[in-house]
Amino acid sequence: MALNPPLTDWHGQRVWIIGASSGIGRALAETLGRLGARVAISARRAAVLDELALPDDALRLPFDACSKAGWAAAIGFLHQRWGGVDVWVHCAADYQPTRAWQLDADAASRALDVNLHSVYLGLATIMPVLLANQSGRLVLLASPSGYFGMPEAINYGPHKAALINLAEILHVDLAQKGIAVHLVNPGFVATRLTARNDFAMPALQTPQQAADAIVAGLARGEFETHFPRRFTLWLKLLRLLPFALRRPLLRRIAR
Repeated sequence: MALNPPLTDWHGQRVWIIGASSGIGRALAETLGRLGARVAISARRAAVLDELALPDDALRLPFDACSKAGWAAAIGFLHQRWGGVDVWVHCAADYQPTRAWQLDADAASRALDVNLHSVYLGLATIMPVLLANQSGRLVLLASPSGYFGMPEAINYGPHKAALINLAEILHVDLAQKGIAVHLVNPGFVATRLTARNDFAMPALQTPQQAADAIVAGLARGEFETHFPRRFTLWLKLLRLLPFALRRPLLRRIAR
């Protein structure tokens, strides 16, 4: 069901992608560049941003997404060069497989900063720009691990559950302001983060497949784009079960 205006023509669209140095963010930036978008990319690693295959007019804005000052400087530069932003995509994430007895306060704080705090910093930065134009799009990358509690995701799943909740709130609030909100829940994608997993990942996708799925979801005007559906639909069905019925399966996976 189309809950957002479909986006089918990327020519001239001013797109700012956070977390574009690798994985889904990188593939999406390169894909949208080929489709004619004006692309700005941000991540902490400036040298890696220079390696992306992008049009000559692409903007590279390296900064730490957990830094309020970094956000302010980046949006100031974009205002100067572009005068605004049409599509804001947040891909930055941190993940380390962790069981409850492995919990470390510093690692938990760092993951929370990247996965959730940086999103709020970004929203506070970009929202006045979109509201001033009464148009634009927010694209938040969450995860099916936010559907329910999964093993080894104690420093990841709760943050993604929060992003799913946040996207729903944003959509309700901003639709009347002319701003579209898209939620993206990718299954397993082969990235430097999922490479840390020591288990078989069903229906594993490439970053390019993920980028293509996101572009297709925006073209359909979806609120939630989840993929690959042969995997994510099963998770959505499991989410409907009471915890007492899901628990045996989760314990088996955890073992």
